[in-house]
Amino acid sequence: MAKKSAVERNRKRELLVKRYAAKREQLKAIARNKDLPVEERFAAQLKLASLPRNSAVSRVRNRCLVSGRPRAFYRKFRMSRIAMRDLASQGLVPGMVKSSW
Repeated sequence: MAKKSAVERNRKRELLVKRYAAKREQLKAIARNKDLPVEERFAAQLKLASLPRNSAVSRVRNRCLVSGRPRAFYRKFRMSRIAMRDLASQGLVPGMVKSSW
């Protein structure tokens, strides 16, 4: 089980990403637009830099919904391999059985 503080910090980052997503996209579009004057593009870049650092998508860490584990994460199920195996052993994941030979 991951530390509650790490899980909560990541959840806070996810909320910031959602809140600033539209504004961040607008500023990025202005900064990338080669047709606009350099001063306007630079001003957009400065505004983008002034946004909260944790509002960037790349700052969010994929974590298991069950245990909060950050490693060995399956995106399709939003779970770690360990939580996935436990649920599969209990028969809670349809179509998945624990392999043994």
